[in-house]
Amino acid sequence: MTKRTKKRSPKTILKLPDLEHSKAAVLNSLSSLSSRRSYDHAIRNFIDWYCSEPRLAFNRTVVTERYLGCKQRLRNAVSDRIQGRSSQLLLPA
Repeated sequence: MTKRTKKRSPKTILKLPDLEHSKAAVLNSLSSLSSRRSYDHAIRNFIDWYCSEPRLAFNRTVVTERYLGCKQRLRNAVSDRIQGRSSQLLLPA
């Protein structure tokens, strides 16, 4: 008699404990203290964003949305910095 085991499918809706467990697993796999700090910062920002509003699932669409949002914020920051420097160059000393 063989025992059939049901394969557990991955969760599609992640809650804070799931995210914290994943975060700990990633951070524990890193040997460099600098890498741990960088990853910890990035993961905390992602978790804050992910938990900031109700989400139906954790999937590629959610990650792509986050990626595009970060990319746009980076563009805006670079643009603001460039505009600030160009206006400083135009001002008389």
